[in-house]
Amino acid sequence: MLVKTYCAAVTGLEATTVTVEVSIAHGTNTLHMSGLADTAVRESIDRIRAAFSNSGFRFPSADITINMAPADIRKEGSGYDLPLAMAILAASSKLNNDLLDSYMLVGEIGLDGRLLPIRGALPIAIKARADKFKGLIVPIHNVREAAVVNNLKVYGMETILDVIRFLNGEPYEATFIDTRREFYEQQSHYDVDFADVRGQENVKRALEVAAAGGHNLIMIGPPGSGKSMMAKRLPSILPPLSLSESLETTQIHSVAGKLSRDTSLISQRPFRSPHHTISQVALVGGGTNPQPGEISLAHNGVLFLDELPEFNRTVLEVLRQPLEDRHITISRAKYRIDYPASFMFVASMNPCPCGYYGDPTHKCVCTPGQIQRYMNKISGPLLDRIDIHCEIQAVPFAELSKMQPGEPSEKIRERVIRARQIQEERFRNHKGIHCNAQMTERMLHEFAEPDAQSLDMLRMAMERLKLSARAYSRILKVARTIADLAGSEKVQSMHIAEAIGYRNLDRGDWAERGI
Repeated sequence: MLVKTYCAAVTGLEATTVTVEVSIAHGTNTLHMSGLADTAVRESIDRIRAAFSNSGFRFPSADITINMAPADIRKEGSGYDLPLAMAILAASSKLNNDLLDSYMLVGEIGLDGRLLPIRGALPIAIKARADKFKGLIVPIHNVREAAVVNNLKVYGMETILDVIRFLNGEPYEATFIDTRREFYEQQSHYDVDFADVRGQENVKRALEVAAAGGHNLIMIGPPGSGKSMMAKRLPSILPPLSLSESLETTQIHSVAGKLSRDTSLISQRPFRSPHHTISQVALVGGGTNPQPGEISLAHNGVLFLDELPEFNRTVLEVLRQPLEDRHITISRAKYRIDYPASFMFVASMNPCPCGYYGDPTHKCVCTPGQIQRYMNKISGPLLDRIDIHCEIQAVPFAELSKMQPGEPSEKIRERVIRARQIQEERFRNHKGIHCNAQMTERMLHEFAEPDAQSLDMLRMAMERLKLSARAYSRILKVARTIADLAGSEKVQSMHIAEAIGYRNLDRGDWAERGI
């Protein structure tokens, strides 16, 4: 008897419908599987056999032929257990197959018959809706994640016995999640706030400008000056995620298996802070079974690299392309995958190996050569792609001891949102452009053209600091953001002057001038 069930294979962020065909005939108890199934899929037969035994069913003693179509797409992971098990039961006449064409099934099966969570339930649910399936059956652990998709009935099951009863016609209630209500309730809740930060007004200003325009930023200063503390508070002043951004972000985390059981939609912008020992694959994605890397997990949020010179230089250099293109293409012999990677890049570093170069309260023990070699660990092309360079000093005791809190994140966020609204209106006819950091060269001439006085200021800065053409563009983008924060329609000389002041690391005499 031939039976078909339906599931999905996830490649990148996209799912492809897979038809599982099972044919059972009298014979010598052999099993044949075709359709580019990997080891985890082939091992599913052993899991299914044990689950049947522990659930009161007998695995058929016959010739079983399994095909997973389309055969040219590699099938990876354990999510095929459930459709395979139901197809085997139906083909051996132990399950009514009338409903199998109406539902997509995914899930790993434990030896006791319980359904275990899988990765990628959200893109699979989106594909099930697109292919007009009546519903989707998933493990109970994945139900909140999959139920985000509108106009699709999602059934969260705990065991294969639940699935069998449902497919045999017993009623079972579909899960519905009011995602919009939960989404807006969780958006404004942050555990950290800029009100906790004493002093550092110039750094807060730089972070506000960066948030308002989506600019990349690097902070340089001695240990204990608050670099990491302020970076972790950056998401609290960013504009809230839109529903479309939240869905895209949730898809990435779903494919990577990073969603918890209680999560339906990611409501806050991601903040990723990998350790400096991270590998290239972990940063950009890929691997034998391709997964999104940290730059994709930070999509629509912040990627923070603390102690930037401690990262392997080859790892840092792979950031150059996604910082420009805002997506990453991973090409290997067996696959080619695109992952989104539109993130704010924020980094911090010490000014020298000992950390106290230019610090008024600690003596630096580094030589100029050591300082220069330390700075040279970060390449010029990478620094060019960082819009704002911000110097930071340790906070004096008088500032730390103040009882009055700093300006709260909510107030800063209001100004950032107003500036972003100006940009959304400005770029409403430009597809894929949402903030000043994403402007093309042509847009710079249209929206950030400097006047004669500003042009003279820029010329002097270019000659004195020996800036590249890319740095010139970055200055104009930052100046445009500063003007938006000020509510100015035109980019004026004072906006250009502040933007030039954020290019400190472009100065070639770092080891001689002091901070």
